[in-house]
Amino acid sequence: MAVYQIVKIGSPVLREKAVEVKLITPAIEKLLNNMADTLYAAEGLGLAAPQIGVPKRVVVIDVGDGLLELINPVILEKRGNKAAAEGCLSIPGTTGEVARAAKVRIQALNRQGELVELMGEGVLARAFQHEIDHLDGILFVDIARKTYRQ
Repeated sequence: MAVYQIVKIGSPVLREKAVEVKLITPAIEKLLNNMADTLYAAEGLGLAAPQIGVPKRVVVIDVGDGLLELINPVILEKRGNKAAAEGCLSIPGTTGEVARAAKVRIQALNRQGELVELMGEGVLARAFQHEIDHLDGILFVDIARKTYRQ
């Protein structure tokens, strides 16, 4: 297991559309393990593979309820709207007010290749949307109403 350097804003990989994972291989499983290590070392809530320089549609999230590993996640449904403060491991020292859906339903593959469907509210809904945005080359500063330097 390894802790990777987190790519910072300005790196082209953060603006690319990440590629779909076609097959869950030992390399993808290792990527998931290393992403979890990196997430916890950085004390973040979520991490997308492009944030460690890997343009694949892979995300790890832990908002305090245990680690979620998502491969090729997609949002199926959005409900409500809530603005809240957001930050990003790739944009240290900056927070922003971002309006996002209050509740989302997503679908993804898990590490075993099984299709899973998850519902998220509050912080989890925000994390789902933030990390899936990363897979499409979108950063929170692109959609923030206001941003603040800390």
